[in-house]
Amino acid sequence: MPTAPGLSSKGGHRLAATAKVQVIADNRRSEKDTGSAEVQIAIFSERINHLTDHLKDHKRDQSSRRGLLQLVGKRRRLLNYLQREDVERYRGLVAKLGLRR
Repeated sequence: MPTAPGLSSKGGHRLAATAKVQVIADNRRSEKDTGSAEVQIAIFSERINHLTDHLKDHKRDQSSRRGLLQLVGKRRRLLNYLQREDVERYRGLVAKLGLRR
């Protein structure tokens, strides 16, 4: 079964290491940043996009649907935190990732 680029075939719904490294590099705030809110939100967004595509083909996969809803909730909470702490960083990230909000 072929997989989408950047996704591992063994890891289920996890991002492949190379794709994750690229997402981190694109969204980090400093050279060694791997865990800032921006990076976490970008990683969640990539996983959400992948799961959304997966669910278009596998409409009855309720376990993946539940995981998707959990990821959306986590991303929402991180976005709320970022908006509370630094509105400019929040606005920049929403524009960069193309999130509707």
